[in-house]
Amino acid sequence: MSFHSMWAELLPIGRSSASGGYRRYAWTGADVDCRAWFKEQAEARGLTYEVDRNGNQWAWLGDPAAGDAVVAGSHLDSVPDGGAFDGPLGVVSSFAALDELRSRNARFAKPLAIVNFGDEEGARFGLACVGSRLTAGQLTVEQAHLLTDADGVSLPQAMEAAGYDPEGIGADPERLGRIGAFVELHVEQGRALDLSGDRVGIASAIWPHGRWRFDFKGEANHAGTTRLVDRRDPMLSYAETVLAARREAELAGAVATFGKIAVEPNGVNAIPSVVRGWLDSRAADQDTLDTVVGGIEKAAREYAEAHGIELDVVRESFTPVVEFDHALRDELGRILGKDTGPKVPVLGTGAGHDAGILSGSIPTAMLFVRNPTGVSHSPAEFAAEDDCVAGVRALADVLEGLACR
Repeated sequence: MSFHSMWAELLPIGRSSASGGYRRYAWTGADVDCRAWFKEQAEARGLTYEVDRNGNQWAWLGDPAAGDAVVAGSHLDSVPDGGAFDGPLGVVSSFAALDELRSRNARFAKPLAIVNFGDEEGARFGLACVGSRLTAGQLTVEQAHLLTDADGVSLPQAMEAAGYDPEGIGADPERLGRIGAFVELHVEQGRALDLSGDRVGIASAIWPHGRWRFDFKGEANHAGTTRLVDRRDPMLSYAETVLAARREAELAGAVATFGKIAVEPNGVNAIPSVVRGWLDSRAADQDTLDTVVGGIEKAAREYAEAHGIELDVVRESFTPVVEFDHALRDELGRILGKDTGPKVPVLGTGAGHDAGILSGSIPTAMLFVRNPTGVSHSPAEFAAEDDCVAGVRALADVLEGLACR
């Protein structure tokens, strides 16, 4: 099956007719349909299909227990109203790369696997890369059981409702011990390749990044009868903090975004009692990130004090800088540059990935496919089909170089 036909099959699943974006949230109907698609692709190719204890899907060519396996893949879930390419491009390209290798009559010296990691985006339970974090032991069973969605449904309850047994979730060192290298192909979430004119690039590192919740607590009151001078309005402190985040990020050459907000009581004619805002911040190094977040929190506390507002700041998740395995990264560069001659560009990224989570346990690497606009996590996310096909060929070359005789 061609890249184009696989892409066309997957494209309608979980797509919103209202926004044009995707709502493939973990363990919902759309996610289950995507998982069924993955299973069908595995079985159509005669691969050994399995689901691990954390709900991640695997399709194996060769003996999974043989060790030193080469694995490719990504994820199929999405952010709210996300784009078509973030995640699925890596999974579809992995199946297409295997087809390409078979057309070349490649002789495999190592087991090869394709994986779909569950709940990478964290759209439902608020924590990114749940499937890979559990597998790598970076999320404990106790912590996983505490994860709930907006309706109060816990992660185990959601898995069970989708037909999966949550009893065995947890670290899976035996599975990771079978893997010699993991390569994740992903659409670039930025314009570096577009600016350089390259179709494909290699990742160097993932910026340190985290999520912080700012709880501004004031006093609910009537919007029409309460004098401005008598108000304890947490929305003011929140709004000023949003602007401070932009200033701090600009000064440091980093990024900081308040992209999610919850307001109580959330009435048009009511002054809020509580405003919760979630900050996402990322920088090229730890010191810069600490400076940015520290500056934002300092400003928030000053604004809160000025308006009589209580403020709590909670770090909900954090991922330190991830340097991808240098030897594997250099090997990818050698493989991809042997015929073309020019050096394949190597670039960093501010986005988190399953490959980053697994990098502390196994050698990992990433390939990026050109994104002409740089837009991601949006219905406008796009990659040209010829660039996607170039990504498939690059991934096939890499898998051939790593897994074949």
